[in-house]
Amino acid sequence: MADKKESKKSFKAYEPGRMCPKCGVRMGAHKDRLACGRCGYTEFTGRSEQPAKKRDANGG
Repeated sequence: MADKKESKKSFKAYEPGRMCPKCGVRMGAHKDRLACGRCGYTEFTGRSEQPAKKRDANGG
């Protein structure tokens, strides 16, 4: 017979999200922003990676 594997599932505690100030719906948390799926309201959190460097005309 196959041995039974003991595995415990870890559950994350519920964290209430930010509510949209325009329509009152819970906003989705993305990597760099909070966005409302109902009305399209977006707040940028400033947690994003460094912006890409601009290239000059010489390619460098």
